[in-house]
Amino acid sequence: KIDLGEPSPRQIVSGLVDFVPEDKMLNRLVVVLCNLKPAKMRGIESCGMVLCSSRAEPKEVEPLNVPEGSAPGDKVVVDGEKEGMPDEVLNPKKKVWEKLSEDLKVSSEGLAQWQGNDLITPKGKITCCAVKGAPIR
Repeated sequence: KIDLGEPSPRQIVSGLVDFVPEDKMLNRLVVVLCNLKPAKMRGIESCGMVLCSSRAEPKEVEPLNVPEGSAPGDKVVVDGEKEGMPDEVLNPKKKVWEKLSEDLKVSSEGLAQWQGNDLITPKGKITCCAVKGAPIR
């Protein structure tokens, strides 16, 4: 379960256990995509997705890092984009996430970006330390 600054923590099922040691995830702030339609994974309902920089060869996965001073529930936006209200739930039939995620990447400098524009919070930029120049999934 992950604290997203909501009344109760969200149950999120991920496949990170093979790539990120449990002690590196406990009490860590992460970036979560919250408006996916809930889905059953391994028989458990998952209500979001932890965003990571991920490379197929060699297989590397690293959760995105939030700026120091961030708090659960801080909204992530694309720098320079007009801020609006996100869809409550992305329509899976329209494949919105699949289309948007094609342009989500971590730069060679370690900055999380969408179409070359930085992902930011009120406290600063979203980053990735080790898995640079890779897609965000």
